Amino acid sequence: MVRSSSRDAPVVAATGLTRRFGEKVAVDGLDLVVGRGEVLALLGHNGAGKTTTIRILAGVLTPTAGSARVFGLSPFADGPAVRSRLGVLPENHALEERLTARQNLRYYADVYGYPRERVDGRIAEMLTRFGLTDAADRKVGGFSKGMKQRLALARALQHEPELLFLDEPTSGLDPVASREVTASLREQSAGEGRTVVLCTHDLGLAQAVCDRVAVMRSGAVVAIGTPAELAGRLPGRLIVEVGLGEGKRALESVRAAFPDAAVELAPVGDELTIDHLPAGSAPRVVALLVGSELSVYRVEPVRATLQDVYFSIYGEGG
Repeated sequence: MVRSSSRDAPVVAATGLTRRFGEKVAVDGLDLVVGRGEVLALLGHNGAGKTTTIRILAGVLTPTAGSARVFGLSPFADGPAVRSRLGVLPENHALEERLTARQNLRYYADVYGYPRERVDGRIAEMLTRFGLTDAADRKVGGFSKGMKQRLALARALQHEPELLFLDEPTSGLDPVASREVTASLREQSAGEGRTVVLCTHDLGLAQAVCDRVAVMRSGAVVAIGTPAELAGRLPGRLIVEVGLGEGKRALESVRAAFPDAAVELAPVGDELTIDHLPAGSAPRVVALLVGSELSVYRVEPVRATLQDVYFSIYGEGG
């Protein structure tokens, strides 16, 4: 039941979005556009403004300044119309633990006015999709964290929303449960035309399921693009293996030619790791070493990761 009025219009568009709580600025002049069918991650430390941004876009909070449109509507003036087309997974799942999984899904289907003649079939579909059929009539209070998170995601999708807001969907989960939720997200986002905005500091999750990543710091988006685009903005890393006993001389040669690079020699063997090289420097490094009559056995460019991007913004210490 994913609807579309204009395939070209952005689902989310925010300009100069700002939210203050007293003297504290939680969101600071944020500009953001999310296209239809896109999976976008808002990355950042706790307090970066991710959750506040989502609450504004869902019409739960009003901005101090700036504007936002969701489906071309104002989430503040047209809140009920916007929220009827949203699915939300909060960081605290807020399930009714005295009810069964089936009863939780039925309750939220009623809240969203899902057609009654389709409710039973939709509940069965959600329970199957998220691997909860065998637990459908058990009370949720006895579920594991992973099961609760999968049920909360099923609930968010119960009414077939066009836009899904997910707030830290893998927070507090063990690796197995986290992998289950990641697989569920990848499955439900693929090919359904559903737009997903994901708040997380889980870099692996963002890398696995997102089309683009927006890194937030102090309430503002400080970097945005695909993981590959963001990684491509960082200086490169090169691993070079030279001949036996030649490592120290190779180290000195590279440091002299590339004073801004960070060059390290492995504790064992004759392998150099060269960081912060200018783009396209690998041929120059090889030419330098060969010209110094050193034997080059291996040259391995290493692509930056989303983790490298994140720490380049936040620093190793946060």
